[in-house]
Amino acid sequence: MEINLTVILKTNTANLATLRSKIIDLVHKSTQEKACLQYELHQSNEDQTLFVLHETWENQEGLELHNNKEYLKDFFESTKLLLEEPIKVHRTDRIA
Repeated sequence: MEINLTVILKTNTANLATLRSKIIDLVHKSTQEKACLQYELHQSNEDQTLFVLHETWENQEGLELHNNKEYLKDFFESTKLLLEEPIKVHRTDRIA
């Protein structure tokens, strides 16, 4: 069963370029994973410091493999001081 996630990251203007670069790198690496069906990055038009990832994973096993990748752990560690608030992860079901 597919797993859908919406992930929200909030930074500040001083860290904007650095975080954006790190998220883009994360997208490139994540989309190479076999279980990754979708991994899109969006940036808010109203608030440039707000980023949204839309992810779809083939199944729970694929998501767990992703969550255990060293590059993802490195991303979380390297962005701790760049974020204004904790990362928000919403697991959703597609209804339309």
